[in-house]
Amino acid sequence: MAIRLTNMENNLFIGKVRYVFDTLPSTNDFLTQLLLTKSKPPEGTIAYADNQTDGRGQYGSRWYSAAGENLLLSILLYPTWLPASEQWLLSEAMVVAVRETVEEVAQCSAHIKWPNDVYLGERKTAGLLIQCGLSGAQIQHAIVGVGLNVNQTQFPPEVPNGTSLALACGRAFDRNAILEHLLRRIEQRYVQLRHGHREPIRRAYRDHLLGLGQQRRFAYPDGRFFEGTPEEVLSDGRLVVQSAQGKVVFATKELIWLMENE
Repeated sequence: MAIRLTNMENNLFIGKVRYVFDTLPSTNDFLTQLLLTKSKPPEGTIAYADNQTDGRGQYGSRWYSAAGENLLLSILLYPTWLPASEQWLLSEAMVVAVRETVEEVAQCSAHIKWPNDVYLGERKTAGLLIQCGLSGAQIQHAIVGVGLNVNQTQFPPEVPNGTSLALACGRAFDRNAILEHLLRRIEQRYVQLRHGHREPIRRAYRDHLLGLGQQRRFAYPDGRFFEGTPEEVLSDGRLVVQSAQGKVVFATKELIWLMENE
């Protein structure tokens, strides 16, 4: 059963309305259904679950999370002021906020793995799934799903490169405190984008991009492997890689970035 809360004093709007569940198939799906059944829920409404039975990551993959140990949430936004052609900026702003949260809480360097995962060293601690509803050339709404590994210390074989704040720091964390920190950071970066301050967001994304200028291993969706050097991320989110075939530009679904233990 959902519990609705409206008591977040430090934020302007994100997290003022919350739906909290013990278990839910998907927080993204919950907000999608809420949009269909409720007349425009307030911007910043979040859905939070201690456990997800059908959580999803990038490329349709499953998001594995131990019940009651991590943060699993989705945030409803209305970035109608952002053209659909520039929706990558929203992705950049959101993952920058998550990375900042991880680094500030863990007190160690965190990086962004293209397109929108957060890593501590060579291991993944957070991922985002952003789903936008479009009308013509404008964004009507965006649902920002965030999975952040907090206290989980064991991961299934399907997650060979997973880690958590607890594993990285050697101690357990207060999930509620991290949630509030995360929501504040997300609101700050979202408001910054809404006010048109795009360059600081783009710079924060690029400055913390994992493997930029380094030779890395990649795979095509059909399983073929190759090595290349990431050089830059274009304004639409495509990755430029210098490979043996020259410079190649990849959209997010055209390339799988492999880590050392994958």
